[in-house]
Amino acid sequence: MRRAPAGGAPGAVLMYCYPHYEGGGVYKTVALMTFACWALLTAGIIGQGSASAPARPSLDYEYFKTKVQPIFLKKRPGHARCVACHGQGTPLRLQPLDPGATSWTDEESRKNFDVVRRVVVPGSLRSKLLIHPLAEDAGGDFYHNGGKHFASQNDPEWQTLRNWVMGQTSGTN
Repeated sequence: MRRAPAGGAPGAVLMYCYPHYEGGGVYKTVALMTFACWALLTAGIIGQGSASAPARPSLDYEYFKTKVQPIFLKKRPGHARCVACHGQGTPLRLQPLDPGATSWTDEESRKNFDVVRRVVVPGSLRSKLLIHPLAEDAGGDFYHNGGKHFASQNDPEWQTLRNWVMGQTSGTN
């Protein structure tokens, strides 16, 4: 067994145990590389925080009021109008129409907008507003008390709902 020289110069033991020590050059290099890796890692983590996910589209009130809301009032063969059920007793509760009214006031439309937004994930085709009234074989969910109003994703009214969810505004077609 080799013994380290006694009383040698500083670093003599390290040079004895680690022949490549040579005054700390290897250790300085390793320390510098470790610091550099940590710096790059930290910069990468900080950089990831600033690179956010793509922004979701916003839901346009005017588009909702002029194109989406009339869908809730439309009578479809074999189905009640959406407002017939969703004007009372459901989690998605639209403002009830005043007797004799054929549309909502602006204040009621704003309330409806706020209610319907809760079942929409802007930019998501899996939003409940889209899949709940859509036939299951067309990509809808299992059940809707009011029936499946849309047999296909090609239905023009379903497309109107889809366009709103995907961020279309009243200024775009």
